[in-house]
Amino acid sequence: MQKFLIIQTAFIGDVVLATALIEKLHQHFPDAQIDFLLRKGNESLLSGHPFLHETLIWDKKKNKYRNLWKLLRLIPKREYDKVINVQRFAATGLLTAFSGAKETIGFDKNPWSFLFSKKIKHVIGERGNSIHETYRNLELIKDLTDAVPVMPRLYPSSNDEVFVKKYKTAAYITVSPASVWFTKQFPKEKWIEFINAVPASYAVYLLGAPDDAALAEEIKNTTTHASVVNLCGQLSFLQSAALMKDAQMNYVNDSAPMHFASAVNAPVTAIYCSTLPSFGFGPLSDKKFIVETEEKLDCRPCGLHGRKACPLGHFNCAYTIKVAQLLNTLPATN
Repeated sequence: MQKFLIIQTAFIGDVVLATALIEKLHQHFPDAQIDFLLRKGNESLLSGHPFLHETLIWDKKKNKYRNLWKLLRLIPKREYDKVINVQRFAATGLLTAFSGAKETIGFDKNPWSFLFSKKIKHVIGERGNSIHETYRNLELIKDLTDAVPVMPRLYPSSNDEVFVKKYKTAAYITVSPASVWFTKQFPKEKWIEFINAVPASYAVYLLGAPDDAALAEEIKNTTTHASVVNLCGQLSFLQSAALMKDAQMNYVNDSAPMHFASAVNAPVTAIYCSTLPSFGFGPLSDKKFIVETEEKLDCRPCGLHGRKACPLGHFNCAYTIKVAQLLNTLPATN
């Protein structure tokens, strides 16, 4: 029996996209043991995953380097056949290089890649030449499997489905208004304007983490829509995905909830402010829409990732997006 370890200790959305590796490895090695290393706080994403043997956890907030040292001692004891590192950072490169695995695979941009058995060129897409992060990741195991792309996937449990059933009694949409990065977040007043224009026949569920609850509550209390429910911090990752799955539409920023939608093939409208879909992190659902400013802005994009503030102070990449663009992706209700 082959033993694989996948390493992705970055943020929530990155873990979701890396689940495509689990799907592909299981397709080709159905009897293999597949383990996954992620950062503490993200482990519930993979709770009950049918193809995973074990989830290893790195606590990066408390005693980060002491815990890294523990992993450096633990991983070789597992005697993995192959360690597949999705990340390009030194710490996970160190874990990979000294894993003791028969084969170590990662991207060439990792500082420790010179010690990997196999390193794959990492390419960021440009306008008109987009490479999705999911497919970039799958390049790491193409020689072990094949070149056919697969979707990332999350597996909400039956208990997750039961928990959110009470919210599915009428037609609804979800809105995930927050982002870790300011320049990735559609402005609060624009969300309010949009929700005010949503037909009353739709319930509106606001999704997010506990830290997003205050923003969502302000949106809820300001909008004139009669049926807005703030669920930020009240649902787990997998419960949120279960709710998104049956929504008429899910409205998200360029952030983790977009990847939740992809991983359960839920309809999604992704709003891009400072970033571009061509960076490779766009929605993958069968029913997907991308909304971005229709104006030509020389300052956009202002970077590969989001920023804490607009470098020029105007945030035109967000404020010039019209609410009508969002409404155009909303299905009509009876």
